[in-house]
Amino acid sequence: MHQETHLESSETIKDIVIGMADGLTVPFALAAGLSGAVDDASLVITAGIAEIAAGSIAMGLGGYLAGKTDINHYYSELKREYYEVDEFPEKEKAEVREILEEYGLSEVSQNIVVEEMAKDKDKWVNFMMRFELGLEKPHPNRARNSAIVIGISYIVGGLIPLSSYFFAPTVDKGFMWSCIVTTICLFIFGALKSKATGQPVLMGALKVTMIGIVAAAAAYFIAKAIME
Repeated sequence: MHQETHLESSETIKDIVIGMADGLTVPFALAAGLSGAVDDASLVITAGIAEIAAGSIAMGLGGYLAGKTDINHYYSELKREYYEVDEFPEKEKAEVREILEEYGLSEVSQNIVVEEMAKDKDKWVNFMMRFELGLEKPHPNRARNSAIVIGISYIVGGLIPLSSYFFAPTVDKGFMWSCIVTTICLFIFGALKSKATGQPVLMGALKVTMIGIVAAAAAYFIAKAIME
């Protein structure tokens, strides 16, 4: 049997975007700032790994709490819809008619659908949740999955700007290669993000790239100015 997975997939893509966006930008800015202040690549690596660990946990917990909030909100609204169907059935029927009218159903068809729907309270409430409130039932593991996906995406994104410092002979070389690699990855990520969300690909790629470059440049030159 074919099963629709559009919602779950879109939520997963959103979590990847959230994790990768911050993972590429924040550690990149941190490494850039440290590169302007220290001459020891090991310090950049140590601080970068610490930031990635802390950032992935913080972002993952944020995703978990957001997922829990969505679940709690859904069931709070579900409880209220059951109450309204029980206590104000005629009002709820009128709201169903309004929704059906927007879809072009005649008054006769509206009344037939409303009366048939009213025979099954669960289907009636589910209809109101989806078409009146625009709420879909969240996956029971939504909060946990969101935390894992965001956290891992942050780690993957954060290791990209940091990886150059593992192999470069000096901090300056590491910073140079980090800028090149991260800029390319920011552009690719921005393009993929824009394509997934239906936005102009080139404009989205340039926007994401510029945000990362500006953040890193600001951190680098501020640290450089302070040390001088």
